[in-house]
Amino acid sequence: MEHAFLRRAALSRPDVSAEDAANLLAVHYGLSGPIAELGSQQDRNYRIDAASGRFVLKICRVDYATVELEAQNAALRHIAGKVAVPRVPRILAAGNGADILFVTVRGEDYQIRLLDYIDGQPLTRRKHLPVVTIAALGALAGRLALTLADFVHPGLSRDLQWDLRNAEPVVSHLLSAVKDVDRKQRISREMDAAMRRLDGLKTDLREQAIHHDITDDNVVSLPNDSGQLIPEGVIDFGDVINGWLVADLAVTCTSLLHHADGDPYIILPAIEAFHAVCPLNDEELRALWPLIVARAAVLVASSEQQLALDPDNAYVAGNIGHERQIFDVAVSVPSALMEMAILQAVGQLPDQGPAITGDRVLPEIEVSKIAVIAMDTQSDLFDGVQWPQSGLEDRLLSAVFLQKNGAVSTRYGEYRLTRTVLLSPDPPETFAVHVDLLLPAGTSVSAPFGGIMKISNGGLILLGRDTALHFSGIDALPGPDDFIHPGQPLGVVASTSGDKGVLRIQLCRDKHIVPPAFVSPDHAAAWAVLCPSPAKLLGFDCDAPMPQSASLLARRQSHFAKPQKNYYEAPPQIERGFREHMVDVEGRAYLDMVNNVTILGHGHPRLADAVHRQWQRLNTNSRFHYASVAAFSERLAALAPEGLDTVFLVNSGSEANDLALRLAWAATGARNMLCLLEGYHGWSVASDAVSTSIADNPQALTTRPDWVHPVMSPNTYRGPFRGAGSTADYVEAVMPTLEKLDREGKGLAGFICECVYGNAGGIPLPPGYLKDVYALVRARGGVCIADEVQVGYGRLGHHFWGFEEQGVVPDIITVAKGMGNGHPLGAVITTKAIADALEKEGYFFSSAGGSPVSSVVGMTVLDIMRDEDLQENARMVGDHLKQRLEALGQRFPLVGAVHGMGLYLGLEFVRDRETLMPATAETAAICDRLLQLGVIMQPTGDHLNVIKIKPPLCLSLESADFFADMLERVLSEGW
Repeated sequence: MEHAFLRRAALSRPDVSAEDAANLLAVHYGLSGPIAELGSQQDRNYRIDAASGRFVLKICRVDYATVELEAQNAALRHIAGKVAVPRVPRILAAGNGADILFVTVRGEDYQIRLLDYIDGQPLTRRKHLPVVTIAALGALAGRLALTLADFVHPGLSRDLQWDLRNAEPVVSHLLSAVKDVDRKQRISREMDAAMRRLDGLKTDLREQAIHHDITDDNVVSLPNDSGQLIPEGVIDFGDVINGWLVADLAVTCTSLLHHADGDPYIILPAIEAFHAVCPLNDEELRALWPLIVARAAVLVASSEQQLALDPDNAYVAGNIGHERQIFDVAVSVPSALMEMAILQAVGQLPDQGPAITGDRVLPEIEVSKIAVIAMDTQSDLFDGVQWPQSGLEDRLLSAVFLQKNGAVSTRYGEYRLTRTVLLSPDPPETFAVHVDLLLPAGTSVSAPFGGIMKISNGGLILLGRDTALHFSGIDALPGPDDFIHPGQPLGVVASTSGDKGVLRIQLCRDKHIVPPAFVSPDHAAAWAVLCPSPAKLLGFDCDAPMPQSASLLARRQSHFAKPQKNYYEAPPQIERGFREHMVDVEGRAYLDMVNNVTILGHGHPRLADAVHRQWQRLNTNSRFHYASVAAFSERLAALAPEGLDTVFLVNSGSEANDLALRLAWAATGARNMLCLLEGYHGWSVASDAVSTSIADNPQALTTRPDWVHPVMSPNTYRGPFRGAGSTADYVEAVMPTLEKLDREGKGLAGFICECVYGNAGGIPLPPGYLKDVYALVRARGGVCIADEVQVGYGRLGHHFWGFEEQGVVPDIITVAKGMGNGHPLGAVITTKAIADALEKEGYFFSSAGGSPVSSVVGMTVLDIMRDEDLQENARMVGDHLKQRLEALGQRFPLVGAVHGMGLYLGLEFVRDRETLMPATAETAAICDRLLQLGVIMQPTGDHLNVIKIKPPLCLSLESADFFADMLERVLSEGW
């Protein structure tokens, strides 16, 4: 007997135009107003904006039984009568009091209903969904499933095309419309495999009333405090039926797969959240992934058929690309892997049975002589070695083989640095689920257990009762399909290079798949269960210890003082760097766009060698007499303008600014200091006193000592005076403070500011501002301090010092950050007269400042900057990057402005370009998303709505373009 859903599948949408809908609304509901069509597969839906509100007119063919529509209405009322449930539409009666009307349009009979329109944002067109949104969608589906558990109605027992209990006959019928033979065969093959996995599970799948269509299309969302969308409302109850409970979740998960960037693991937070609200049994959890594959097959087959019937259906035409993508993702990984990942996500790990044991695979090799080498991010093998590079892994194995004059083994379960990929938006497949051994050619290899031998792609597979053992690099002795007894020779290690060869060994509990050698970190836990360690069969410990990043973070938070914050809520554990790249313990490389401390880049070999040499010779404090402190002081003085010839060497920028303030007090005999609002100068008592950035200290504006006098921030983007012509206004804004000090007869010690507004996001000061303010300060006997800690030392590209851009010469220069490339090193450069003034207060001393190692570090950094032309690179790459960022501002309204120059740039995000409302939540979310794409970035500014771009000065054009591309990708995802 033909199913009703097969007849309905051949129906096109109702032939009802917007004009027809307007007439129906006016006649039957007394409504008028603008009308817009909403998408639908086989119905027609029109939204009307009437004076009394927004409503949706739903039109369906009379082929659908009225009792089914009554069931939808009853379900909406059932949900509305519960507490703590998702928002759902109300049903509005027609003028005659009926909920469902029968109407005729151009000779065709239809059924119509009117519902509330629920406001909110859909998720469908967003390319990326954050984890919190995905989890919220799963939780919403779980809450609705619980709410409908006690709902009954005769209209729920119906023949529905989308009912996953009918997936097999539906796909079989719909495939007749698929013209692409390869696609048809692929869908059929994957559908058959999914149905086989469901066999034996169906009888334990619970049935109840389910919505069966909680998808990104059928929910509406509102932003949370962080700007992330949280699904809150459910629309379109057209598929409500009595069906498998787990099918409800399967439909939801399937809809997420076109947001997945190819990774089906995106669904796991939704599953975990659903299960927490509405627990599933073991059989339902195991059935979930086959049902997702089945749903994907139904979607793509249905759309192919519907387009053949109704080529003008823009809704279907617009969705078919997504549905093909959904299907591709659903079949991109083995079902066994996803089953394992789902069980792990909900904390229900299956019993894998006894450990895999047997005879030794290499009976001739004395295991104590096998050298097991580490190739993770913390391995000593990579110290001083350029990576990544082609063939490095083989060369490392060979070098150890020659050194040990014997066998060498890699480690199982290791995140290998040799697999790291730079400038990649996707985590690379770094986790080894196999072991490679470099052995003498001809080494005998034996079967650890009995089974059938198969030859596949040049390798050998031993199929045991429950397990497959995969080999490559072996010359096999028995023929294919032979039964092999435990201990029977399988072959010998084939020669790949002279007298040695590489043998790869890999176990797999699923005999129907050929596992990959490496997998991505996100997939590692599930693959590690499917492909356990072969250590028991090899006879020695070849397992790498798993990184303990979470427990390490807990230890940090237990003993590391709380005010010392770390980047990100769940930070990656970074243990190695190279140039502008940083690598975590899982082998994920990140482009470091925020680390202005490492001005040369990470892991510079020349600097490492210089430090190593000096540490071996001497390191002490600067009160001893040695050559390097004299040479470095002389070098720094030569970099400063004429007259600034005296140097103090210190440990940090905070110490440098603190000392600069003490010098100003000593030189002038006064105490009062001018500083700028929104500025930051350090954490010590004095440098913190002149720091007014509320991003760094929310109490900054209410806790300044009375000797600190902040003046208006000359922020030419969002200050009261805008643009380059604002100089006079901002200079004038300084006068009330100076006049007040004049009236009170209080002396002025000086003025401190960054010469480019660093913490605010690299905003340049208005032209001539420092020239005028310096003159006002000096006229009152004060000294002028240029804080170059962040913006100086070649970072601006066009200038070595920030004050050069303003055409002034300060009395005191402070510098730190990059001058030590991460080593604690700072300096104050001033005149001899100002420096000597401090001596009447006692001598100055800094333990590490100016030590032999610190001095060598400082000179080596300057040498490398000169030899590698890093200031010019900052100018060239910075100008290119700024152009890329400005181009983004032409496309995306969220981009308010691009500040700065060279490799000190600030990209400011605003919700409105007229009001300049800061996009604080969006900026935080953008930084989190960039981390997922392999870019380290953090917000700055008083409103935390600016990303401060200050990477190592060795940043390449390729890396700058990668950053701009990733930022463009994030902005394209729906902000």
